Amino acid sequence: MIRNDLRNIAIIAHVDHGKTTLVDEMLRQGGVFRENQTVAERVMDSNDLERERGITILAKNTAVRYGDVRINVIDTPGHADFGGEVERVLSMADGVILLVDAAEGPMPQTRFVLSMALKMKQKIIIVVNKIDRPDARLDEIADEVQLLLLDLDADDEQLESPILYCSGRSGTASLDKDVPGKDLTPLFETILSYIQPPEGEPEAPLQLLISSIDYNDYVGRIAVGRITRGTARVGQPVTVVNANDPEKHGAAKIVTLAQMQGLAQVNTETATVGDIVILSGIPDITIGDTVCDPETPEPLPFAHISEPTVEMTFSVNDSPFAGREGKFVTSRQLRERLFRELLKDVSLRVTETESTDAFRVAGRGEMHLSILVETMRREGYELAVSTPRVLYKTIDGHLCEPLERLVTDVPDECVGTVMEKMGMRKGELQSMQQQGSRTRLEFLVPSRGLFGYKSEFLTNTRGEGVMSSVFDSYVPYKGDIPRRSTGSLICHESGEAVTYGLYNAQERGTLFIGAGTQVYEGMVVGVSPKSEDLVVNVCKRKHLTNTRASGSDDALRLVPPRNMSLEDCLEFLADDELLEVTPQSLRIRKRILDNAQRAKMRGRKV
Repeated sequence: MIRNDLRNIAIIAHVDHGKTTLVDEMLRQGGVFRENQTVAERVMDSNDLERERGITILAKNTAVRYGDVRINVIDTPGHADFGGEVERVLSMADGVILLVDAAEGPMPQTRFVLSMALKMKQKIIIVVNKIDRPDARLDEIADEVQLLLLDLDADDEQLESPILYCSGRSGTASLDKDVPGKDLTPLFETILSYIQPPEGEPEAPLQLLISSIDYNDYVGRIAVGRITRGTARVGQPVTVVNANDPEKHGAAKIVTLAQMQGLAQVNTETATVGDIVILSGIPDITIGDTVCDPETPEPLPFAHISEPTVEMTFSVNDSPFAGREGKFVTSRQLRERLFRELLKDVSLRVTETESTDAFRVAGRGEMHLSILVETMRREGYELAVSTPRVLYKTIDGHLCEPLERLVTDVPDECVGTVMEKMGMRKGELQSMQQQGSRTRLEFLVPSRGLFGYKSEFLTNTRGEGVMSSVFDSYVPYKGDIPRRSTGSLICHESGEAVTYGLYNAQERGTLFIGAGTQVYEGMVVGVSPKSEDLVVNVCKRKHLTNTRASGSDDALRLVPPRNMSLEDCLEFLADDELLEVTPQSLRIRKRILDNAQRAKMRGRKV
């Protein structure tokens, strides 16, 4: 049977190219909202972190109607660190909309997600978005996309993919770049005419591949997947099998069955071939499982998920301030939370260590792991995390490290500085392209060379530079790369930071704290321009005497402290430091808090 009343598509693009904004307009013009309904921008970014950062972190699906056809739309993340979300949901789609910014063109994540879609033989609709930008390059962008398709070995049909010109914010689309569109009708029509409708046998034994997992305290695990064969019914007995785990073979029953209508889940009694369904009632179901008819347990192959490249150690907080602000502070609670995250995130790895208080957590990049830390922090967890480090591999007897493809867009006068910094970090220039008063530089650079570089890059480009990277391959070890050229200002004793002590300490470097902050011995309170660490006493008070001199009692002026975000703290961390994360505070500290003991470890006299 061919389901002409259904289409399944995924929207893929680089970060900030306008996927979620375009989905907003598709929902609006698909009749999901009332005419007078007030709707927030980027309505699909339902997570607080997504709204604050302006990025999509989790892949989500919705459905719109165009005429008699139901279109299931999967909104995917654009940041390279969340590529695992894209890889697993592409199996639910029959085609993809490749969104490309009309000024920036194809970027690293565009190449990565497009290569995944081409390998799966997906049909491609190319959408050049943000055509109302004053610096739009419509002719050049279309050529760049065609070159990218050729570079990725697309077949003849994929090379002939239709191209549309859209403005997601205005809600318009056109097949001709010189004729402005009035609405998204050309996009809907192209989806219907170009994307293949689902095919299958509704009377055959059930086969449903799970691509996403959510968790609810009331109903347990909630699975999202697509029916490739047969019909699913509420109360139906099923068997859960996995292509990668032949031993897995569990009997279960479908308790609830739902589909998306707009932004709402609507319960249904039955669903058939091609439908994307949400089901509950199967306790141990995971991503990659196949829900089958008990008589014919035939597992479907699941998309290969790229391996993690960066690792951090998550451990129980053992600082002098431990347990003051957090709700969940024990190793048992930390372990349960990390292993629960594995149910939803297929690109994450959690490994237990020799210590029961520490766990190694591996992910796609610093952003991937920092989002997990921030989420746990908001849930009330208190923990300590180490500096990020890359995962090495031994290939053919050689030690190899991950390599990133970095694209930077910088003002012309900053090109020399960026190239110099990349040279110090073992980066190799691949291409250089002039775009008006700006230059696009593409490098291949070791992943560890990018640790801590973002803030330096923004300083070097006066805040005007844009950088993004994606994993490229493993290459032989490139040699030593200096991680940090600055030292830390370390607190001498526990107590409360006072103005007199801070005034003397600020001459040594830039402070992270202000007066009245509670501190402890071994806590990092600032950054020193010198490469060595310095111990400062921010709790030191002025001795009171009855002697007065002209000017000695003038008000002490403090330089405002530097506010550090979670990403800033992770970038700053040295190998002998930890980041103490609580629901209310972020504190950088030395692993060994005692200043005298730390000096002995370095072989120096106190």
